[in-house]
Amino acid sequence: MTAADPIAVVTVVGIGADGWPGLTEAARRALLDADVVLGGPRQLALLPGECGAERVAWPSPLRPAVPGLLAAHAGRRIAVLASGDPLFHGIGRALTEELGEGRLRVLPHPSSVSHACARLGWPVEDVEVVTVVGRPTARLAAALHDRRRLLVLSAGAATPAEVAALLRDRGYGPSPMRVLEQLGGPSETTSGWTPAEEWNRLPGDPLNVVAVDLRRAPGAPRLGAVPGLPDEAYEHDGQLTKRHVRAATLAALAPAPGELLWDVGGGSGSIAVEWLRTHPACRAVTVERDTARADRIRRNADRLGVPGLRIVTGAAPAALAELPRPDAVFIGGGLTAPGLLETCWAALPPGGRLVANTVTLESEALLADARRRHGGDLVRLAVAHAVPVGGFTGWRQAMPVTQWAVEKPHGQNEPLAGTAGADNT
Repeated sequence: MTAADPIAVVTVVGIGADGWPGLTEAARRALLDADVVLGGPRQLALLPGECGAERVAWPSPLRPAVPGLLAAHAGRRIAVLASGDPLFHGIGRALTEELGEGRLRVLPHPSSVSHACARLGWPVEDVEVVTVVGRPTARLAAALHDRRRLLVLSAGAATPAEVAALLRDRGYGPSPMRVLEQLGGPSETTSGWTPAEEWNRLPGDPLNVVAVDLRRAPGAPRLGAVPGLPDEAYEHDGQLTKRHVRAATLAALAPAPGELLWDVGGGSGSIAVEWLRTHPACRAVTVERDTARADRIRRNADRLGVPGLRIVTGAAPAALAELPRPDAVFIGGGLTAPGLLETCWAALPPGGRLVANTVTLESEALLADARRRHGGDLVRLAVAHAVPVGGFTGWRQAMPVTQWAVEKPHGQNEPLAGTAGADNT
């Protein structure tokens, strides 16, 4: 360590409910040799008296405090005490982002997921894991699929009851559910019931994991893992990209993990919602000028398990000015608003995708002109549904949708030129 490099390697030690006796010799030595140990109050309380380091509890909120705490103890041997595996939904991620991989030494302990699967006899690779620590319980809804197994990392003693309520509300009341408390410790306990049964326990231990063997109730809606959810899954006022067009639109947008979507003219939010449901790392911002619709988008996002959807209430293109750069843009309304198409095109990086849908001749002309100058695919999507016609059956044609889908060429950063108009489609 030098004056120009004030923070040496930080050692992060994972600890379980079994406390000090459950640590390896290397982990114990790292804590005994430290000048200061940072950690949560529960973890710090597990240290024995022989560990003479100064104990500093993490403040709340934790993440913004990390740089200052590390700087405050520069020049000292720092150890961090974390729950289980520090790099599995733990402090290890924040420390790696702050210090870099070369400045962090991690000594993991078996995670609560490993302990839970060992108790249940569940292969770890077959289990969906969702954390609600510092996150809304609503995000569980995206992981609800019949006959799958789910482990929920709890935020505290109230989490099991919240999980049970969500399962009942989403049609998974028959699912066998178990709460595993103090995993790996001397006070470990397991209790079980189904969410359909009344919750008749007082809140248990805050250190718990909820295990659910998912079972969909008869008649409950089936929400698949690919885009094209039933239209009935959404609350809407008619401003909804319908199921078959929605599936084609998501295919053209081609979401990938970690990518950011702008959904311009959100309506009911269906494109952004299903973009987010494709992978937990996907991100999305929906822009909607109508406040009632913006509220409706929030309800749809919560119900369908993507409460992280960011909603901006305002008119595009002005509302796009401060948004982070997108990887893909969907324009579902307002194509003829002055400057909208140009603004969205300019915001895309090379390789970014733009998809625009319209049902009006005026906006269709804009898309045809944009394709002439910039390439891409211009398609017309027409869907017909079988309906009764007297005593027979015939086809009812939905209004056809014109779609322009294009990938921005590498080396092209100029704006899209020359569109004008004022109506909102």
